[in-house]
Amino acid sequence: MMEKSIEAKSGIERAAEDLFNFAVDREDVKALMADLHEAADIKRDTVEYELHILKIISVGWAIPYCLGNAPQKDVIGACYWQAVQNFSSSLSETFGLVVGQPIDYFQILKDRLETYLNALQERPDAPEPAVVIGPEFAGACGNRNDVFTVMTGSRMFLATIASVKTYLESLNWNDNIVCH
Repeated sequence: MMEKSIEAKSGIERAAEDLFNFAVDREDVKALMADLHEAADIKRDTVEYELHILKIISVGWAIPYCLGNAPQKDVIGACYWQAVQNFSSSLSETFGLVVGQPIDYFQILKDRLETYLNALQERPDAPEPAVVIGPEFAGACGNRNDVFTVMTGSRMFLATIASVKTYLESLNWNDNIVCH
């Protein structure tokens, strides 16, 4: 029994670690930046920065969304956000030294997540979350009305949710995990 519990825990921790590593991987950000239309009326550096934030937030949002009532949901989520907090602390320290003032990257992530969640709550009639996330993303980038940036944010959100869903569905836990 103890062996099974340790095995399940290490599987859960491994899942959280895999999700964290996916969240901070930059390959899809690079691809989306390469596809961002040249006519986009936006600062490209800002879009790239915000795409990183959106991806980390989207993975964290997808965990409870995809796991529903699965018993692993809370532990995976807690492990994931702890990894994000550790990463953020390191990043904050490094960037704080570079710019000469304190930066709290985890607070930036929390604030942005709150912005997206508030926007979703204000639009319960939206056919899907990406319809709300895209314009909010473009707004965070500085031009809520730039259709190319709206589409880029929506693509990041949808692709991230789909990847997390596929990954979680591939796990072979005894409890059947079904993503909605």
